[in-house]
This record gives sequence, C-alpha cells and structure tokens, in this order.
Amino acid sequence: MRDAVIVEAVRTPVGKGKPGGALHGEHPADLLARTLQELVRRAGIDPALVDDVVGGVVTQAGEQALNVTRTAVLAAGFPESVPAMTVDRQCGSSQQAAHIAAQGVRSGAYDVAIACGVESMSRAPMGSAVPPGSDPFGPMLAERYPGGLVGQGVSAELIASRWDLTREELDAYAYESHRRAAEAWKNGEFDREVAWTGQRDETVRPGTSPEILAGLRPAYHDEATAARFPEIGWRVTAGNASPVNDGAAAVLIMGADVAARLGLRPRARFHAFAVAGDDPLLMLTAIVPATAKVLERGGLSLADIDLFEVNEAFASVVLAWQRETGADLARVNVRGGAIAIGHPLGASGARLMTTLLHNLEDRGARYGLQTMCEAGGLANATIIERL
Repeated sequence: MRDAVIVEAVRTPVGKGKPGGALHGEHPADLLARTLQELVRRAGIDPALVDDVVGGVVTQAGEQALNVTRTAVLAAGFPESVPAMTVDRQCGSSQQAAHIAAQGVRSGAYDVAIACGVESMSRAPMGSAVPPGSDPFGPMLAERYPGGLVGQGVSAELIASRWDLTREELDAYAYESHRRAAEAWKNGEFDREVAWTGQRDETVRPGTSPEILAGLRPAYHDEATAARFPEIGWRVTAGNASPVNDGAAAVLIMGADVAARLGLRPRARFHAFAVAGDDPLLMLTAIVPATAKVLERGGLSLADIDLFEVNEAFASVVLAWQRETGADLARVNVRGGAIAIGHPLGASGARLMTTLLHNLEDRGARYGLQTMCEAGGLANATIIERL
C-alpha cells in the first residue's frame, strides 16, 4: 500500500457567523471555490489531474444543499470531468473527507484527491436542515433512549459535571486559547496557512481575561433540563464554548509516487486513521476512544506525539479528554483552538489539519494527532507525520 501524502493545505480566515461578519457576503459555494483555486495555485498543479474532491458540510440545506462541493468545483473553474461529493459526519465532516481521500490514494483508487470543507453559519444557520415539527430521530431511537437525547451544550455540561471540571478551569482554558491565538497572529504564525492576506480570524479576542469570562452567564440553563439533570453545575458559557462561524479549508492529497512524478514536495504523510462511537447523551466524549484507537493502529504511544489538535467545541471536552489521556496541554492546540479561532462546522476538520501541518513544520516536529468530537457520540482521529 503506497503512502498518501499532503502536498498543500490552505484555509480562509474564520469569520463571525452572522450578518456583518467578514465572510457573510460570500455564498458558501464561492467561499469553498476560492479556497480550491488557492490550493491548486499554491501547489502549481493542473486541476484536471484531481480524481475526486471530497468535501464536508454539516448543514446541507439552503445554499449548502445539493452537493455544494460539486458546485464549488465548477465555480472554481475546474474541468467538468473533476467529480465531487459532500459527506456528513457532523463537526468532523472534513476530517472524514480527508480520511476518504487519503484512504482512496493509499488503496490506489485515486492518484490525486482534495479533501475540503465549508460552512457558512451566517447564511445556512445551524439547525436549519431540520424544519420545525420534523423529527430526525424516529420512534425506535426514542425507545432506546426514553429520556431523549440533548443538545451539545447540555452534553458539555454533563461532561463538566462527570469530570468535576470547575467554572474557573473552563474559563482559564478559554482564556489560554485566545491568548495563544492572538500571540500566533501577532507573530505571523498563521500567515502561511491563511489565504486572503489582510484578514484575520474574527473571533480571536486579544483583550479578554479570566475576569471578563467569569462575568458571562451560563448559556444552556433551563428549568426542565435542570430538573432532569440535577448534577449539572451550569458552567458552560458563550466564553468557554466555540462561537458561530463562517470559513473554508482544503488539503491536497496524492500518492507519494505521484508527487515524485509531478516534481512536488510531500510535506506530511498519513500515518493512521480511526473513527469511534460513544454515548450519544454525553455525545462529545468519543475523542477518548478514538485517540486510543488511532495510537494503537499507528503503533505509537501518547509520548510519541509531538503536537495535538483537539477541536475546542467546548472547553469541557478538551479538558475531559486531557484527564483521560494524560496529554500535556502545552502540546495541545499550541496556536489556540476553536474557542478563539472559531468552529465553522464542516470546515473545521480541514482547518485543524491545515493548522497542524504548519505547526509541525514550524516546530520541526514529527507526529501530529488530530481529533474532533461530533454530534451523535462520534469522533475522528488522524495521525500525520511530517516529512
């Protein structure tokens, strides 16, 4: 089985996911199309060589419906012969897209593929794919979970309670995410990975502090939920959770032999992949078994991993993962995470991979592990090795 390698990776700056945000004026297909154009421009590759474009989108409705990845490929001016598909593994959709693309290359089904993702939460709001009164779960699931599943914010609260994470710990983690991201932007550490010079990630708050974060009210409290889960301490706020965002990212993947034939420099190779499921009520904890699984499949230990990208959907998720794995937080999200940079759902997997690649290169590190919690109690995990 041949190596699947990353030749190029690029992302947009992440915008506020509301009208007036920096990327709100861009149709999501155009937002992804511009990212694809920049990817092949940087690589210097003829897009006609691309065997497939695999894109991740969570809210596949409205302007993001009808296989928006194919729409973006055509909008980008790629030849009509280049196919595309859109996948949904919730927040991990574009990380799953990278798995599909890399596994296709390793198996010989593809020579060249692009993994990408987009989400315009300002134009296709979260939840808009489920019209009022519709039931996406059905009666059989309700029989298995008679109390009903809950939203991710409540799941984050349940995680904070189960792992006994204090409000102070959550806010301190959120503050550090903003501090690291602001410092990275100040030092030019995002310049290589971000297309469209002159724009920055809009939700990074250099002026925040633990005191400011401590003044925010719990975001998910309601009396019915409090009665059902009296153990919840109501510690999750808008400040220690990821914001609502717009953005896109893309990764160019090919066989190592193809890169050599085209005279392109492989920057990293895919070392191991894993997906995992866990309790859908806690929902966001599958990153723990996914991490264990990908390390086992890669023949590595936690100590072998130089850098981690763990999606900061909520501070409680990353801190619970750290408690279970024992990972050194100094090596986790070293340039900040989604609490600061933002979480444009379907784009986040490719965004994290783009950031991880550049982090490994800038630090001369070898192995990076990326994992993301996903709705429904799912998670992806990927290990890449810098070359």
